[in-house]
Amino acid sequence: MANVHKLRNIGISAHIDSGKTTLSERILYYCNKIHEIHEVRGKDGVGATMDHMELERERGITIASAATNVIWQGHEINVIDTPGHVDFTIEVERSLRVLDGAVLVLCSVGGVQSQSLTVDRQMKRYHVPRIAFVNKCDRTGANPYRVKNQLIEKLGLNAVLMQIPIGLEDRLEGVVDLVRMKALYFDAGPHMDQVREEEIPAHLLEEAEARREELLDGVSLCSDELMEAMLEENVTEELLNKAIREATISLQLCPVFMGSAYKNKGIQPLLNAVVNYLPDPTDVVNKALDLDNHEEEVVLHSDDDMPTVALAFKLEDGQYGQLTYIRVYQGKIRKGDELYNTRSRRKFRVGRLIRMHASAMEDLSEAGSGEIAALFGIDCASGDTFCDPKLNYSLSSMFVPNPVISLAVKPVDKKASDNMAKALNRFTKEDPTFRTYVDPESNQTIIQGMGELHLEVYVERMKREYKAEVEIGQPEVAYREAITARADFNYTHKKQTGGSGQYARVAGYIEPLVDSGDSEEPKDYEFVDEIKGGTIPSEFIPSCDKGFQTAIKKGSQVGFPVIGVKAVINDGAWHAVDSSDMAFQTAALSAFREAFEKAKPVILEPIMRVEVVAPNEFQGSVFASINQRRGMIVSSTEDNASSTVVAEVPLSEMFGYSTVLRSLTQGKGEFTMEIGKYGRVPSGVSEELKKAYQEKRKR
Repeated sequence: MANVHKLRNIGISAHIDSGKTTLSERILYYCNKIHEIHEVRGKDGVGATMDHMELERERGITIASAATNVIWQGHEINVIDTPGHVDFTIEVERSLRVLDGAVLVLCSVGGVQSQSLTVDRQMKRYHVPRIAFVNKCDRTGANPYRVKNQLIEKLGLNAVLMQIPIGLEDRLEGVVDLVRMKALYFDAGPHMDQVREEEIPAHLLEEAEARREELLDGVSLCSDELMEAMLEENVTEELLNKAIREATISLQLCPVFMGSAYKNKGIQPLLNAVVNYLPDPTDVVNKALDLDNHEEEVVLHSDDDMPTVALAFKLEDGQYGQLTYIRVYQGKIRKGDELYNTRSRRKFRVGRLIRMHASAMEDLSEAGSGEIAALFGIDCASGDTFCDPKLNYSLSSMFVPNPVISLAVKPVDKKASDNMAKALNRFTKEDPTFRTYVDPESNQTIIQGMGELHLEVYVERMKREYKAEVEIGQPEVAYREAITARADFNYTHKKQTGGSGQYARVAGYIEPLVDSGDSEEPKDYEFVDEIKGGTIPSEFIPSCDKGFQTAIKKGSQVGFPVIGVKAVINDGAWHAVDSSDMAFQTAALSAFREAFEKAKPVILEPIMRVEVVAPNEFQGSVFASINQRRGMIVSSTEDNASSTVVAEVPLSEMFGYSTVLRSLTQGKGEFTMEIGKYGRVPSGVSEELKKAYQEKRKR
């Protein structure tokens, strides 16, 4: 087992097309894991090592995060390359949940883009320290200084340059290291890609000294020791590195590095920075909840001799059965050990224990604390905790966003239908944001996900990996229903047919639930019991609650869930013989439906936050295309070549937008979107939706 202080678990995440996978490929190459480099959209048709799914190679995008393990200067680094598209956001969430540090990759031309904001939010949610790498400094229009300022303005990070470029765009030669005050060129060795160290060129000396002062000022704010050394003017390299490391790990500093992964420039200093500045597993505090002791928090220690605690953070179906990626937080796991799954409350034995390198694997005899490994053939779900049988701990699971879009899928024949069931079963187990159910009214199988691309990829995988030919229906938006006014109800449910009948009366009111604003997630439903004097016996109160909960699952306007409702009961009546749990459930259900019609109901739709980036000359057409889609433009910014438009557009109007945008901008525009909020549907549209729903019910 390697020394735990020489272990780093890092993720590489960024906006689409900033060069994450290209950077991972270079890291593998410089750590001698692979012996030649393949490009993401390379001419040789091999594709990058980390994109091992056939689909990823064809589209040139990363879909599933891939893990690998490299050695750099005696340090073991587990690297996870994560996808950039917002549709696969769960992959980024689950990776950041188990990583100790991250490299935020930014494009030197695009700077901080919409997806960088999302990833940054996720890093802050899991308190992940990060270093920034400004990639593509060889591109026309590259400006790492602007990107550093955006990190400060848009993400609120204390970003400090650790390097300055020697030449930019097509004249990029190398970088100046501001800690050691040396110029680094990347053209030595037989392949012209090793580091060559020189003195700083004369024309850059003045700038380098000024930038070093900035670096010292930025770091000394977080370190008193460094501040004292600056006053005495004896700042040593060790002291500066130590201060930078401490400030980065405590999230007070974000060191900025630069280079060009594609041109093999700046990779080795970045790897040094990962080793020098990002935390090892002992630098990060991880907590578990003790289920035997009222979920009290327990701090876990990266110590091999303590009882084992590990988290299963990702499942994959390999050719030999289910592969479960785990992160060991405490203790160690050996082959043949007995572990306990605290969610399913089952014990199991560790059979094969392996370490992944993209899609290849090597067997391990044990995995110590802080390591990321994988187990074979264990039945579990994503987010389960595995413990030593003596403990009953649970690690907090990750944040899973709700799906916003659904599609009907229909198998073409019996064989396809069996294969489709297998495929859906596996996909829902692997990906918590992908859900599937059968619609009771139309009997169709519905799949739900985070966006068009997300569902498209899964339909494509069904065809390829399971030979399940399916036909797809029109995509459907996840609408919601809500009320805008208070309405009273007083409903009596009675059914007297020979024998015991049913009798229940409930009275009260429903009203819109006002968001208190202190919690992150707004509540969708609240039940208030104001019954005085036992007009409804206390054992039937939960039945009323249950009845209301059934009612809000499906609104009466378009059959979607009702959100933001407060239901209050304040009166009622019961019968000693004929009242039952069922009778009160039915009464509450009918009372709610009756009041709902009087409460001025409205339909809500998901409003997406859309960001379109296109060359300046197409700005007018982009505005027009958003206005046609009932969009509201929030902001638009221009820099020398391209303009960025941020707008809020209903999801229902965004279908097929990628094709429209391509033809409007001669293929140069691109857009990203993520769910913003729910907003009211205009009356014209809501009438159409209601009409369509009535017709569907008649059928």
